[in-house]
Amino acid sequence: MNGNGFKKKTRPMTLWTYSQSRAATSYLSSIVRSLRETWLEAVQKELFANRLAAKPGRPDRQRILREEQARGEANSAFERYQEAREELEGIGVACLEPNQGVAWIPFAHENQLAWLVLDIFDIDPIRSWRYQTDPLETRRPVNDIQESGTLEISAN
Repeated sequence: MNGNGFKKKTRPMTLWTYSQSRAATSYLSSIVRSLRETWLEAVQKELFANRLAAKPGRPDRQRILREEQARGEANSAFERYQEAREELEGIGVACLEPNQGVAWIPFAHENQLAWLVLDIFDIDPIRSWRYQTDPLETRRPVNDIQESGTLEISAN
């Protein structure tokens, strides 16, 4: 149960194959790039608005207008970030730290949940993978994996 007393709905997690993720690399990279850019824009505008608000002294009309504009731009960027995140999560791909430009593509390897690591800053965006139980920093080379079929497991 969640904090509202309602039972969370479990939905099946669609697992990707290595070839599917390779074929979708440019599409996934563009979403992750958009996610990163909108996240950074939202953070930058929010930081600017906070700095304006923290300036000492009584704010003049110009400063109030600039702060409101910056907050509005931050909210707009955050909404675009949310849209990109929903698109990515809608296809089963996760992004834990948007500023790093890294996404996690779920797949099955040896009957275990594993994640292909998509890094938009790497020459080869899908160069590594990790098991669900591995520490987040773990990177195994993709040539360690063999093509595995798409399965569905229950997402917790």
